[in-house]
Amino acid sequence: MDLNARFPALSDLRHRARRRMPRFVWEFLDSGTGSEQTRNRNRTALDARLLMPSILHGEFEPDLSVDLLGHRLPLPFGIAPVGMSGLIWPDAERHLARAAARADIPYTLSTVASQAPEDVGPVIGRHGWFQMYPPRDPEIRTDMLNRARAAGFRVLVLTVDVPVASRRERQVRSGLTTPPRLTPRLLAQIACRPAWTLGMARMGMPRMRMIDSYAGDLKGLPSTSHAGYMLRTSPDMEYLRWLREAWDGPMVVKGVMRAADAQMLEAEGMDALWISNHAGRQFDAAPATIDVIGDIRAATKLPLILDGGIEGGLDMLRAIALGADFVMLGRAWHYALAALGKSGPEHLIHILRADLIANMGQLGARRLRDIRRQPPASG
Repeated sequence: MDLNARFPALSDLRHRARRRMPRFVWEFLDSGTGSEQTRNRNRTALDARLLMPSILHGEFEPDLSVDLLGHRLPLPFGIAPVGMSGLIWPDAERHLARAAARADIPYTLSTVASQAPEDVGPVIGRHGWFQMYPPRDPEIRTDMLNRARAAGFRVLVLTVDVPVASRRERQVRSGLTTPPRLTPRLLAQIACRPAWTLGMARMGMPRMRMIDSYAGDLKGLPSTSHAGYMLRTSPDMEYLRWLREAWDGPMVVKGVMRAADAQMLEAEGMDALWISNHAGRQFDAAPATIDVIGDIRAATKLPLILDGGIEGGLDMLRAIALGADFVMLGRAWHYALAALGKSGPEHLIHILRADLIANMGQLGARRLRDIRRQPPASG
């Protein structure tokens, strides 16, 4: 199969992925919350950001590398955490971790993944990040940190933009529960997707393995109110300080949208900030991440990571031009994995790299940091 001819863009992978997974799984992956205005706003705002092309720069090979958290990375993007990845595609967490390790880019494992840190640790390579939904119990909190550290995860990501469960109405309508309860409706959808079904038969129905080790065997919860919500709390500043003291590596806060919060977090000793509106899955009145990064960049010297609607190299360059140091994608990796199996993430990396190179050529930018010196284009 000529992947470049059949799947030249992320949109092609997304289209094929939808045909290869049951509808309730697609709704879990692709949905936002409310009427999905925040999700749509992310895309619309990126499209509105124009960059001025530049001419007469001769032939050159752009340098795509970046410095982040003490490492030189060959590419300016990584894999964001997605809860229950293993529901989206069988063994997704380990497939994605292996792809990240081969490309030498970060892979972020969610607390509510379908694999525990011990399962993924052997294949994460140098850049394993652990994303923590904050547990209330200090003993559980300490144990989670110890397990992540022992498994080889070196960066801690505290997610702070999920103080309560979101509604995610599309997920509710799909009939999905945690763990999935195989009703006749869901079984009919599964029967039409043989590749997904055979993979699940080999792996077993996914569960939140790390959460299960603390919460016990809870059944039939709505997918928007899984067992993780029974363990977690909404963190405050004291919680953040406790975590900063307990974790001996780089620490990132995910879910930052205000410049004032960025200043406060820098003062508290964070190593990087992750600008995110949770891809439109939590709050439907949030601004687009690309619309807030300028103010946050002006407020802090910390490295800034951004997600939210990123679909290609051009979107990454838009984010970098406005102040991002690094970009994360979540859904995109799962579209790729569902579309092409274990070869999907590698093909997505190829697509993103090629798009970066093509657009940097149009901008006359030899290095990513040159993008910030580009004059803005009027829309």
